[in-house]
Amino acid sequence: MSDLNEIGSWVREHLPRMLADAHIPAASVAILADGEIFTTVAGILNRNTGVEADEDSLFQIGSITKTWTATLIMQLVDEGLLDIDAPVRDTVPAFAIGDDAAATTITARQLLSHVSGFEGDMFNDTGVGDDAVEKYLETIADAPQLFAPGERFSYNNAAFVILGRIVEVLRGTSYDQALRTHLAAPLGLTHVATTAAEAIMFRAALGHIPAEGSDEPVPAPVWSLVRSNAPAGSMLAMTARDLVTYARMHLDGGLAADGTRVLSEKSVLAMQERQVDLPELGLMGDAWGLGWEIFDWEGGPVIGHDGGTIGQSAFLRMVPSAGVAVAVLTNGGQAVDAYQSITAKILDALTGVTMPALPSIPETPVAVDVERILGTYSSSVSDSTVRVDDDGRIWLERTMKGIFAELGPAPEPIELVGWTADTLLPREPQNGLQLPLAFVGDDGNGRALYLHTGRADRRVDA
Repeated sequence: MSDLNEIGSWVREHLPRMLADAHIPAASVAILADGEIFTTVAGILNRNTGVEADEDSLFQIGSITKTWTATLIMQLVDEGLLDIDAPVRDTVPAFAIGDDAAATTITARQLLSHVSGFEGDMFNDTGVGDDAVEKYLETIADAPQLFAPGERFSYNNAAFVILGRIVEVLRGTSYDQALRTHLAAPLGLTHVATTAAEAIMFRAALGHIPAEGSDEPVPAPVWSLVRSNAPAGSMLAMTARDLVTYARMHLDGGLAADGTRVLSEKSVLAMQERQVDLPELGLMGDAWGLGWEIFDWEGGPVIGHDGGTIGQSAFLRMVPSAGVAVAVLTNGGQAVDAYQSITAKILDALTGVTMPALPSIPETPVAVDVERILGTYSSSVSDSTVRVDDDGRIWLERTMKGIFAELGPAPEPIELVGWTADTLLPREPQNGLQLPLAFVGDDGNGRALYLHTGRADRRVDA
């Protein structure tokens, strides 16, 4: 196997070319191995200003923040302040969703592992004050229940806002302050921003979004999503070095680099324990723990999380058995291409883990039960209609909603082909990817009840 300096030199040499090939304005990479951290960076943080990225530059980590929220929750467990198997309402009586019976039983464990069952992609703006998370709970009181709590996995941003509110209630402070006090400070992190007002004090990346008719992304119209979703990952930003320093704590049994106890070893292990298996979804893990994704890769297991905000994508992977972590932070373009190339090379060189290739169209597409999948599936993000044309080709037509409808041109219809009996792939890559669409469940008439892309969008046609 290679050593850290050898693989680090390879990344530094090849990173500029990878960014150019994937139309990524800038990226920051950090590698942890043998207790040492290597960092490198390349590109432009903001094409409006031409400011170059450096190793102290902040990138948003998006939903990797969910693992920070999960860590804050498990610290409360360590202190005897929270039982994650008790109803959320025991701590936050104001928690309400459309199905009151479900709301009375949903637990923090179910929120942490994305099995609570209610619609979770509501990015409601409740202002920029310290009460943004508290106010958010009022806005989801009519969130529909998609399935019974604990029945299946469906990625849920709102669940982590609720977890953030649990942190606020039990800590008696805002989520942002709790994160700084209980994680950033004891870990000795120096380049972390929880809001745009803090990020401007640093050399911060701006996201870049697709431009119609061009491979080159353009600067996003805003820096972040709304503060109400901070515990789910709407605006936390940091350097790649600080991100792997946080990962190091999870690899070292809950200890900071200076020996400070941040989390109990018991809670570190509990967060990595399998809670629910997932359909085969490409980029996502094979299972979920308490906050962490779990990847059943050859030589693994590997744990981690991805993050995506407006024009920024972040990737964190850890191999607990080897004490290795890799962070790749980007601000636009075909970020997955760079993540795949960089992370696969590093993990193979330092741990022997083999990272699987992303899904691709088989030479002979698998036959699909068309009648089972035809119909319309809906969420607060989009309406998705699956139809068949006169030539028997299967198409997905998606109408975006809310803020997602404002961020770019309307999606073009996507032709789908069979990958497995219940899973289809786009015939042509979408943003460089062919991510699976799994059709799961049964509506009682032999048709799929959910279109699953990580989120389980429920069938809405009769």
